[in-house]
Amino acid sequence: MAKRVAYRKNKQNRISMFLVTLVVGILLIVVSVRKAGLKEQLAGLEHKKEQLSTEIEAENQRSLDIEEYRKYTQTDAYKEEIARDKLGLVYPDEIIIKKEDD
Repeated sequence: MAKRVAYRKNKQNRISMFLVTLVVGILLIVVSVRKAGLKEQLAGLEHKKEQLSTEIEAENQRSLDIEEYRKYTQTDAYKEEIARDKLGLVYPDEIIIKKEDD
């Protein structure tokens, strides 16, 4: 009878070990698949981060250009340029020479 009890316990231990191994194996497979998906997602996010960094640099440069233009528009040289180009104004002692149209 002691042999039967030992045999049953041994058989139960084998079944338990098989089930534990099966569960651990399934968990490893699930973790591996999830890891691959997360790696792809991380690569995509890294790419997006690079794109956004490039856009930020471009916008910072644009801000600098706008600020520089704003300062230029407050100078006398800008006012003179606009008066000449847009309004056609000239200094009193200047002579305007126009090109003849063919």
